[in-house]
Amino acid sequence: MVRMKKITLKAARVNCGLSQKEAAKELGIAESTLYKWESGKNKPNSKYLPRIEAVFKMPVDSIIF
Repeated sequence: MVRMKKITLKAARVNCGLSQKEAAKELGIAESTLYKWESGKNKPNSKYLPRIEAVFKMPVDSIIF
């Protein structure tokens, strides 16, 4: 079984070519919330996980929060 390398939430966003503002809008959250997730100050609520997978096109277990 091939394991995907884990990357940070910021790296996932950058790989998708999104700014923080664009990604926050697509996720339906405030830009400050995304900043907190990326900096490790907060972790996303489980209700956002499917949306994170859709926006960043990767499973959340491959993302470091």
